[in-house]
This record gives sequence, C-alpha cells and structure tokens, in this order.
Amino acid sequence: MEEVLGHQNQAIWQSPVHRHVRWPPTRSISNGHGGYIMLRKQVIPTRPVESASFAGEIPVAEVATVQVSSEQSDHPIDNVFDSSRGPGGPRWIANEPGEQTLVLVFDSPQTLRKVGLEVEELSVSRTQELSASFSSDGGRTYRELVRQEFTFSPPSTSFEREVWSVAVEGATHLRIDIKPDKGGRVGQATLTSLSLA
Repeated sequence: MEEVLGHQNQAIWQSPVHRHVRWPPTRSISNGHGGYIMLRKQVIPTRPVESASFAGEIPVAEVATVQVSSEQSDHPIDNVFDSSRGPGGPRWIANEPGEQTLVLVFDSPQTLRKVGLEVEELSVSRTQELSASFSSDGGRTYRELVRQEFTFSPPSTSFEREVWSVAVEGATHLRIDIKPDKGGRVGQATLTSLSLA
C-alpha cells in the first residue's frame, strides 16, 4: 500500500519496497507529455575471476622449486601458480625491465602434455614474446617446445590465454623466457598464470 506525504511542489511516496522516493525525481527524464520517466538501472557485480584448471593438472608448488629473474613485491611469482585465473586475476610483474626467465626445477622428472599460459597487459601497447623449453638432463641443455607472441593494445586487447599441447617425458626443468616488448622498447614482463598437465 502506497502513501503520499504532502509537500508544496513535491510529493514523497512511501511503499513497502521504496521508502521516501521524491516525485518528481531529482534525476528524471521528461516524457514530453508533462510527465516524468525514471531511468531503470541495475548495478552488475564485477565478474569473478575464473578458476580454470586442467584435468590432471600438476600442482607446481608440491613438485617443483620456482626460480625467477626478478619480481615486484606486490606482484610476486606466487600469483602465477595460485588458483585465481582469467582477466583481472593477480599476476607476476618483473621488477626489472627487459628479458626475464622463469625456471621450474622439478623434484623428480615429470611428464608434460599441456602447458597453459595467461598474460594480461592493462596499460601499454606492446608485443610480448614467450618461449617454453625443457631440460631432461638436470638443466644442462634445453630444447625449445614452443615460441609465441602475445600482442596487446589496451583496452581493446588486454588479455590472452594459450594452451600448448606438448609431448615431454622425463622433464627435470621447464624454462619460460619472456621478452616483454619485441618492438625493442624497454618494458616489464608479466604473466598471469602458468599451468601444466
């Protein structure tokens, strides 16, 4: 049941749903016929960060030591291996500009069938190049598995996800080499997630 409380040029409507709604509303649109139209709106909550995983995903924290060439204290390499993935997820950012290296040193040799990478760049247009290599001799020699470029042009293109199928037996090390800007400008390498199966 609605009730009108009188005021000189304004009424305040009360209802079980909306309390003290001023009429005419202070932000209304004239309908051209002497009346007002209230804008209908909804606030859409931010989409939660995805948690994507492979069937048989290797728990990196349990089976490997992670070596990294640099990291920002508020964007550590730990973010790459947490369960928060997708656009807006926490990420690693190198503390130093230029090329960076990430190495997984496995406690025991691993079989690898998939390597998944996510990269996000929110502010700078650039082409980041990543290559993945593995070693089966304790890190003495490496064989390249794949090399790929990720081109960013924020805000239209700011996130990329790639899953590479590989066939690796007995990997003792996995190395990711990152060139933050193939165009030769000084930039900082980033990585949102790295997952293995």
